[in-house]
Amino acid sequence: MKNIKEQILELKKDKNAVILAHYYQEAAIQEIADYVGDSLGLSQEAEKTDADIILFAGVHFMAETAKILNPTKKVILPDLNAGCSLASSCPPDLFKKFIDLHPNHLVITYVNCSAEIKAMSDIVCTSSNAIKIVESVPIDKPIIFAPDKNLGNYINQKTGRNMLLWDGSCVVHEAFSLDKLIALYQKNPDAKIIAHPESETHILETASYIGSTAGMIDFVKTDSNSKYIVATEAGILHKMQQEVPNKILIPAPSKEDTTCACSECGFMKMNTLQKVYDCLLNESPKISIPENIRIKALKPIQRMLEISK
Repeated sequence: MKNIKEQILELKKDKNAVILAHYYQEAAIQEIADYVGDSLGLSQEAEKTDADIILFAGVHFMAETAKILNPTKKVILPDLNAGCSLASSCPPDLFKKFIDLHPNHLVITYVNCSAEIKAMSDIVCTSSNAIKIVESVPIDKPIIFAPDKNLGNYINQKTGRNMLLWDGSCVVHEAFSLDKLIALYQKNPDAKIIAHPESETHILETASYIGSTAGMIDFVKTDSNSKYIVATEAGILHKMQQEVPNKILIPAPSKEDTTCACSECGFMKMNTLQKVYDCLLNESPKISIPENIRIKALKPIQRMLEISK
């Protein structure tokens, strides 16, 4: 009897499917994926795939992005309830009113948002390319940045801009405890703290390196230090440890007193190996986007991919 991983790989081959997985997925899913990456890398892979079926092991907005880029392909998500606290913090009706109040502003949205929000945007960005995207806009052009206020604050500090920020945030990246982080660092003074720019300012101020998930992995690969405290979703540690097997990686501590002392995204962890198998077998749940929304959302994503080349 074949195990579930072998069955998934066989199904994938039979159906000409590709499995794209985010770094925050459980290790078992990352191991059977064709590509594991951050939001920018996943968008780029989704754009160029020649598979008939894209199974997106991530959260809903990521699968939507793949469908926006691939209208003729079947895009499936292991669990339709795998949402995103950041995306949910920006309801389309309220964001439309916000935009209407500032009609002369260019709208840049972080990829962690719904298709409806992307459709209201001029350019989409990821944490990998956010600064580059913002700097591509003339300095005298006012910008609305949504939905992540922490990433927006970080970009403002790095670029000297004064973007108008939507008041949204990611519960995972706001879950780090500064007191616990300082205590952990005191026990490991030889460690470097690395953080995702979605984290709160007081966490970022402690970091030796701030960057996207892919950027953090590249940093620990090239940096000469041997120990790191990692302030992002703990799923990244699987791939990161594979890249640097001889280095020590410590997850940054969460404010919550849970069984896992690190910060995990409950939505990302909704996907399981069994759900991946069922999803591929049944080619469901399927992602669908109204064509008028898809066409509007495609333009800002294409602008991002063009600027990111």
